[in-house]
Amino acid sequence: MARKMIRDVIRDTIDEEMARDESVIMLGEDIVGGMGSAGGPEAIGGIWGTSGGLWAKYGSDRVIDTPISESAIIGAAAGASLTGKRAIAEIMFADFIGVCMDQIWNQVAKFRYMFGGKSKCPIVIRMPYGAGYNAAPQHSQSIHAMVTAMPGLKVVMPTTAADTKGLLTSAIRDDDPVIFLEHKALYGVKGEVPDGEYLIPFGHARQVTQGDDVTILATGMMVGFAEKAAAQLAQDGIGCDLLDLRTTSPLDEEAIMDSVERTGRLLIVDEAPPRCSFATDLSALVANKAFASLKAPIEMVTGPHSPVPFARELESAYVPSPDKIVAAAVKAMSYRRG
Repeated sequence: MARKMIRDVIRDTIDEEMARDESVIMLGEDIVGGMGSAGGPEAIGGIWGTSGGLWAKYGSDRVIDTPISESAIIGAAAGASLTGKRAIAEIMFADFIGVCMDQIWNQVAKFRYMFGGKSKCPIVIRMPYGAGYNAAPQHSQSIHAMVTAMPGLKVVMPTTAADTKGLLTSAIRDDDPVIFLEHKALYGVKGEVPDGEYLIPFGHARQVTQGDDVTILATGMMVGFAEKAAAQLAQDGIGCDLLDLRTTSPLDEEAIMDSVERTGRLLIVDEAPPRCSFATDLSALVANKAFASLKAPIEMVTGPHSPVPFARELESAYVPSPDKIVAAAVKAMSYRRG
């Protein structure tokens, strides 16, 4: 298996699927690089470096540089997907979802339902998300709770290079709309990637560490932080059952409940603010379905109910850290009823 950066895995996976299926197209702002940029029209390959080489290989009919209009990107991708294409639409920052919310929420997510199952909309909407780049409040948000709450969408949040390939391949081949969330701080992370065709089904969590004391649920960049915390806790004799959920919709409820019923303690790590969040949704789910198994109150380590700060020191304080995760796990372990 080759070792690749996640940004390269994304590009290579899209390349493989475009070569396999001529109906796969890609749309987005600056994904070619912009005519007139130094070195030719493909000098950039997108600001995240996830589409380099594709324009030269597949041409402007299949790799489409769009105007600066998220509504146009998603609208065009949706229309193309309804008429036989498999569109991969890139939104430069997940924060810009508000501009194309009608296209996603009221159109793409509802086509199959409103047309009685007679239509399909195989569109993948890729969105870089998350803090860690000091990009300030309008370019650093984690919006997964918002799209997870929308019936009709599948929501994917890969963590590793291998999972990025397997989940993105499954997303491109899926006949329903998929929101594919890529954490910006993970683009440069390297990992082993399986050779050849590789798919991971949605709704199956990945077991990162095994333990009998505390269940930890995390997604995206938070999985790495939780893994560091679990290693530290293991030195103190606390075993953590860490699950990388991979997809928030569908959700692997079975894996979550099995783990909580065994450990009796739950810690949720989520980069987004806590109010009406994915963390609170998981907390309510477990409290409703596995309350009798809980030995301690559910702990959440999240960002504060605040916009993401610009200053480096404040952003670092905003994002959950391994130390905060350790403290929350120790708190859960120290709880005594009565």
